[in-house]
Amino acid sequence: MKNIFLALCLFMGLGVYAQVTDAESDLRTQENDTTEGWKTGGVFGANFTQVSLTNWAAGGQSSVSLNGLLNVFADYKRGNTAWDNNLNLSYGETQLGGSDWIKSDDRILFNSKYGKKATEDWYYAALLNFKSQFAPGYTTAAEEDKISDFMAPGYLLGALGMDYKPNENLTVFISPVTAKLTVVNIQSLADRGDYGVEAAEYAGDNPDSTKLKDGKNTRLEVGGYLRMMYKKDIMENVSFQTNIDLFSNYSEDPQNIDVNWDNVLSMKINKFLTSTITTSLIYDHDIKIQETKSDGTPKLDAEGNPEIGPRTQFKYVIAVGFQYKFGDKKD
Repeated sequence: MKNIFLALCLFMGLGVYAQVTDAESDLRTQENDTTEGWKTGGVFGANFTQVSLTNWAAGGQSSVSLNGLLNVFADYKRGNTAWDNNLNLSYGETQLGGSDWIKSDDRILFNSKYGKKATEDWYYAALLNFKSQFAPGYTTAAEEDKISDFMAPGYLLGALGMDYKPNENLTVFISPVTAKLTVVNIQSLADRGDYGVEAAEYAGDNPDSTKLKDGKNTRLEVGGYLRMMYKKDIMENVSFQTNIDLFSNYSEDPQNIDVNWDNVLSMKINKFLTSTITTSLIYDHDIKIQETKSDGTPKLDAEGNPEIGPRTQFKYVIAVGFQYKFGDKKD
């Protein structure tokens, strides 16, 4: 957890030094900022990467990578009321050499936040968050051991609290009353106790013995929640955004905080081409992950058993691709 908070400090430092905006969007912002009602819009993007090697003396393998994303929003503002809705979808696959295609990106994320103004910078607010994925996930391209699928897991979070919005670049939502529901709708994964649900009960010490009771498909947690979003245009055509979610279960190991942290650095090349650097960091003490060696084989403990436990998950993507913005400019 120390590494997570050190990294958080670094990225927040980057955001503090960021400044002012994209000239092309400013005119639309000036026209729309004073209007009330609905604002809708979004971004569609597609990235394609290909490496082709023929009789290459140094060795290597050809590869193809495809990735698509769609981010849309529908925000409502009237008087002291604000309602923000965002849907982020992404999916990507990679093929290395003649091997099967394997998933490299897969996300469904929906956020809805409703607020009533309390003071100049504070809102009474309610938040709803949903996360899952489109397609099955496997440990290898051979697709033999399924480890995830749509709604396995699925996460639904509801929270009541206060939203701090001092300006258009920063919002901090704080909730002392939050319910988090984890859904695992594949029974084989639920029986193993994946993603924190209660595992099945067996007559013996291993899953090959008679199953006495199915694993539970859901798990409900109640705790505290914090969500922060910060965005800034660092310079012309270069923007940065960070989103971090923190959740603590009041009744079970509250010191083990769930972390979901996304960062995007976007560099606009022209009207349709954009280069992006994205990172995603996840820590959930209830998700047990098998540690592997550099060659992909499992690490074993002193007794010869696989080393399985909570791990910090990290992903980064550097991409150049097509990106098209449509509709209104988001506040």
